[in-house]
Amino acid sequence: MLSKLKGALDPYIVALLGTVLLASLLPARGGFAGFMSWAADAGIVLLFFLHGAKLSREAILAGAGHWRLHLMVLAATFVLFPLAGLGIAAIPHVPPIVATGMLFLTLLPSTVQSSIAFTSIARGNVAAAVCSASFSNLLGIFVTPLLVTLLMGGGGAGMSLDSIEKIVLQLLVPFVAGHLLRPVIGGFVTRHKAVIGYVDRGSILLVVYTAFSAAVVGGLWHKMPLPVLGLIALLCAVLLTVILSITWFAGRAAGFAREDAIVLLFCGSKKSLASGVPMAGVLFPAAQVGVVILPLMLFHQLQLIACAVIARHYAAEAGDQPAT
Repeated sequence: MLSKLKGALDPYIVALLGTVLLASLLPARGGFAGFMSWAADAGIVLLFFLHGAKLSREAILAGAGHWRLHLMVLAATFVLFPLAGLGIAAIPHVPPIVATGMLFLTLLPSTVQSSIAFTSIARGNVAAAVCSASFSNLLGIFVTPLLVTLLMGGGGAGMSLDSIEKIVLQLLVPFVAGHLLRPVIGGFVTRHKAVIGYVDRGSILLVVYTAFSAAVVGGLWHKMPLPVLGLIALLCAVLLTVILSITWFAGRAAGFAREDAIVLLFCGSKKSLASGVPMAGVLFPAAQVGVVILPLMLFHQLQLIACAVIARHYAAEAGDQPAT
């Protein structure tokens, strides 16, 4: 029993929760807060530089021919999810602070690593998953800020000249620079994949600490009591269940082969913590970021658990491992 519990705990989620606890007990203040804000900005730049460096053109081209599949993944990510987010925000008596975080969650691009990993476990079309997930992340740099402006412009995330400058300098330029330098540093990134992964996650933890510090100083936990956290968890669980169901049945209705339907299921149902946290840091005021990313953090854990169970089920169904 203890072994199963240990296996279910994602060390990264534990680190995220520890970071939130640290920021709650010892938030950055004064001059230290200013230094941490600068460090978080630098972490965002590094994160997107590495995202660009890891993007393989060869892998993308290998799966680019499945254009109907990719369009459906993008439609799930940037149309179906936002419509669901608007629906949640319109539910009577949902606190505005919850509606804002849930809507932002639905506007983000898909994950890359976990989408590909779960597709591989379930014996889906890995090349197509690489293409769909990577293209979603690339488009997200442009589409997510645009959707945030169109759908959340009144919530403190308007597209001012300052926010445009931040998006270009902190997200777009590092991403493009990293991808252009891939022929030079791609080998290094591949050889040191584990170390790069720690740098990725460390950058996100840095942004989370800075964001939650500012939110705690601004009275986060007075605005976010336990019943509200429970409501967020419930909304995330319902949202994930609905999207997983729609993407699976849509894949089958479109006549996709099982391998391609699996790609739509996993790539079309996820939201990226790695992109969402730094984007929130760029698009929202510092004191608001911690509140905005809470639903994303909960949804991230739920999607990992659910997709791990589903992937193992389809792998067992394909005869590659015994059902458990």
